[in-house]
Amino acid sequence: MNNHAAGGSTSNGGSGVDGDGGGGGGAARRNTKMPKYSKFTQQELPACKPILTPKWVVSVFFLVGVIFVPVGVVSLLAAQNVVEIVDRYDDACVPANMTDNKLAYIQNPNISKECTRTLTITEDMNQPIFVYYQLDNFYQNHRRYVKSRNDGQLRDAAKANQTSACEPEKTTADGKPIVPCGLIAWSLFNDTYSFTRGNDNLTVDKKDISWKSDREHKFGKNVYPSNFQNGLLKGGGTLDPAIPLSEQEDLIVWMRTAALPTFRKLYGRIYVDLKKNDTITVKLSNNYNTYNFGGKKKLVLSTATWLGGKNDFLGFAYVIVGGVCFFLAFAFTLLYLIKPRKLGDHNYLSWNRHPGGR
Repeated sequence: MNNHAAGGSTSNGGSGVDGDGGGGGGAARRNTKMPKYSKFTQQELPACKPILTPKWVVSVFFLVGVIFVPVGVVSLLAAQNVVEIVDRYDDACVPANMTDNKLAYIQNPNISKECTRTLTITEDMNQPIFVYYQLDNFYQNHRRYVKSRNDGQLRDAAKANQTSACEPEKTTADGKPIVPCGLIAWSLFNDTYSFTRGNDNLTVDKKDISWKSDREHKFGKNVYPSNFQNGLLKGGGTLDPAIPLSEQEDLIVWMRTAALPTFRKLYGRIYVDLKKNDTITVKLSNNYNTYNFGGKKKLVLSTATWLGGKNDFLGFAYVIVGGVCFFLAFAFTLLYLIKPRKLGDHNYLSWNRHPGGR
């Protein structure tokens, strides 16, 4: 009897606890904010489930080919209309007696770096004529090189002392901050060019050669160079301390680092038409040291079309992709005609095939 009573007592207690728990759970469910039923919350909205029939696949490939091939042909024709004169001068401007020691030539300040080159215009070049300098084997995309700058310092004169991330060109020997600091600015390209045709000087317009967004937002109008290239080892060009960085466009162009080791940067524009067989005399200063890393320097004169400068890659890419689409459309059509398959035929499922296959 006692055992039975104890068991009954336990049962009653258990049912009481269960009842409380059940009541609590019901209250929790009542207090839970269930979302109102809608087809959106239950993911019952109608959806597009396209079935890729052979006709659709062939039609899409054919349409892509019809669009891409003409675009590619037009791009190639536009690129062919660009007239480009490229002159490599880094080797040609080394004195004959120093061709075996080019590094000593470029590092000796007592040797003149002036050089004269003659260019012959191969086709009529209509203004504006873009003047570029091209560097080969120069890795501006190197991680340490790209990080060696301080964007805050370039924008705001109050942050001139911020030279973090500018190693190793952050301060002078006596601890004064360098503005602009960093390896990118320190290695500024400093070759110069002047052009004449006969007795006429061809003026190179260097205004607006940089991106407008860079001039207005990345380089401050109240930031002036200070302590720049004052060390024992100079990396490249110098800057006028009386001109704000927002107006030093050669620096702005140079500091937009290139993604590839061979790149061109805009030097200026010539607003004069040049005719076929014209002879252009270029007087240049071969100052920039590319000899210690095996680099090359080239001067480029180029016209432009609605598509930009001379670049066949875009046209070839469109033509190749369009051609591949035409080929696939033809191949799928031929396959469908030779060995057609019924759409949705379950006999082709792997588990419905006989061991011998069909």
